[in-house]
Amino acid sequence: MQDFTPFLESTEVVDFKNSEIQRLAQSLCSESISKEQIAKNCFNYVRDEIEHTGDFNREFTTCNASDVLNQKTGWCYAKSHLLCALLRANNIPCGFSYQRLSIDDTGAPYSLHGLNALYLEPYGWFKIDARGNKEGMFTEFIAGVDAYAFKLNPDYEEYNIEEVLSAPHKKVLSALRTYKTTVEMRENFPDD
Repeated sequence: MQDFTPFLESTEVVDFKNSEIQRLAQSLCSESISKEQIAKNCFNYVRDEIEHTGDFNREFTTCNASDVLNQKTGWCYAKSHLLCALLRANNIPCGFSYQRLSIDDTGAPYSLHGLNALYLEPYGWFKIDARGNKEGMFTEFIAGVDAYAFKLNPDYEEYNIEEVLSAPHKKVLSALRTYKTTVEMRENFPDD
């Protein structure tokens, strides 16, 4: 039997003991009768209510889940931190997953793209990507089905990183903590 403890912990980045995250997590489950519906509510909130920093040209970078919620913006990585916090606050095991994508859709240079993996009975682990919809990009929550915002192009050596991490990738955290403006981040996206 798998030990889910690391996928349910509150950490500095996944700071779901924050009072605002607690309030939101409770409101997203208040009328829900199943873990599946709670997970869908959390996913839809982060996808639709938290702006993607790059899409909306926000001037700053967030990292911790509470900062993402407070500022209502985050890169894909930071949005995954908030979604993880909301799911864990509702006792749903959640971790981090990544894709390695071509930045300009032509091959090198590459960047990691952050998303989540969660565990629900009877499905097991599956991937969800709350990056945010825009023209030509749409994701939705379907329990048990991996949902990616980006389709891989094998000609450019793009790939999914299958491992589910209990904590965000170290290079992702370093980038979010080092590069505070949108311009800096765009020039220094983390790679595997």
